[in-house]
Amino acid sequence: MQRNVTQSANRRLVVQLLGVTALMFSFGYALVPLYNVFCEVTGLNGKTGQLTQAQADKLLPDKTREITVEFVTGVNAGLPWDFRPLQTKVVVNPGVVTLVSFEMTNRATINMIGQAIPSVAPQTAARYFSKTECFCFTQQPLAAGETKTVPVRFIIDPKLPKDVDRVTLSYTFFEAPQTAQQESNIAGGAPNT
Repeated sequence: MQRNVTQSANRRLVVQLLGVTALMFSFGYALVPLYNVFCEVTGLNGKTGQLTQAQADKLLPDKTREITVEFVTGVNAGLPWDFRPLQTKVVVNPGVVTLVSFEMTNRATINMIGQAIPSVAPQTAARYFSKTECFCFTQQPLAAGETKTVPVRFIIDPKLPKDVDRVTLSYTFFEAPQTAQQESNIAGGAPNT
């Protein structure tokens, strides 16, 4: 009798442990999409909106208001690149699409691929700051010694809170993992996306 009770208790424990393991796996799997949604809603971690040009064209410009947008760049210590904005700041009207450019140079003697991570400050402005075109959407391959100029096209929603008159857009470049296909694309001069 004691043996049956012990076996039954062991089975219940195994089932409970398997259930907890499945629950933990499901939670971990769902965490990334949930975090991305949270960041897009709150603007946390530099997440900004992404609009099509057609969506941006539907916004009505607010010509009575000016917002200063500053650009700050950085490169992770392990990436031998130079990276800078071609203009350090612009003054824009909310609802007007604005184009700015950045320049990057690979100082290494080997081909490399970088990925830019954006951030917007103040955090409250991130949800009103949208890009229609940005080099940060894709990885950026650069051949050894190559210099490239890349665009960012953005718009600030006229619904941006009235107390915000200055926004900082910053980018940090990190080295992206390379595959043999990506390395051959760099060497072959494949067009950048």
